[in-house]
Order: sequence, then structure tokens, then C-alpha cells
Amino acid sequence: MKYEEIHEEHDDPLINQLHRAIKAAVRFLAILMVMVIFWTIADVIYVLYEKLKSPPFLLLDMEDILATFGAFLAVLIAIEIFTNIRLYLGTNVVPVQLVLATALMAVARKVIVLDLGLVSSEQIIGIAMVTIALGVSYWLVQEKIKRSA
Repeated sequence: MKYEEIHEEHDDPLINQLHRAIKAAVRFLAILMVMVIFWTIADVIYVLYEKLKSPPFLLLDMEDILATFGAFLAVLIAIEIFTNIRLYLGTNVVPVQLVLATALMAVARKVIVLDLGLVSSEQIIGIAMVTIALGVSYWLVQEKIKRSA
């Protein structure tokens, strides 16, 4: 069973106009997201260039490597968000499984670049709880999809 947030055609002409306005706004967001993706890629290239040209030449320390991983994951998260927008434009349905996967990737990025010297044990427990909640939610949605098929 599909749950549509916005029906394609509605009896009320105002609702139809509002639907078109929302579609235009989402298209604009898709354009902006593509710009952010390319801007982020350019930033990754620039930061890598700056790090590699400074002494010691062509070497990265562990902090630089983790920052680079974080930047790469930020690009991947932006691509996932664009995919969410694209799917929403095509179907009018929020792709819950993809949204959860994007959230899991964002949490994974946070964990990868986490400086354990700067966070409290409560923050680590919070991140762990969010990760478990997202993982269980993703699994439940996946199980629901399997049973529906």
C-alpha cells in the first residue's frame, strides 16, 4: 500500500495550485542540491591539494585522512539527499527506507570523524542509541517491504 502525501489531482483547484507550487519548490531544491554536491566536490579537491602541497609534501596525517573521509561522506550524503528529492518528485511518496539509509550514513560519518577526546560518554551513548534506533527502523521497513512483495 502506497501512502501519497500529495495527490496528483484534487477536486479543489486551490489544492492543485498548491501542489504545483510544492513541485516547483522541490525542483528548485534539487537544483540547489546538485550545486551543493559540485561545490562540496570542489572543496574536497581544494582541501586535498592544500594538504598535499604543504610540508611534509604529498603526505597526510591521520587527522587529514579522517577529515578527507568526512568530506567524501558528506558528498555521498548530499547525493543521497538528492536521490530522496528525485524520488519524491517522481512518485510524491517519501522514500522512508532511503531516508533512513541516508540518516544512517550521516551518523556513520559522524562516528568516523568523531574525536573521542572532545565528546562525553553521554554523547557517545546518545550516538549509539540513535544508531541502534535507525538500524532497527531500517530493518523493520526492509522486513515490511519483503512481506509486501
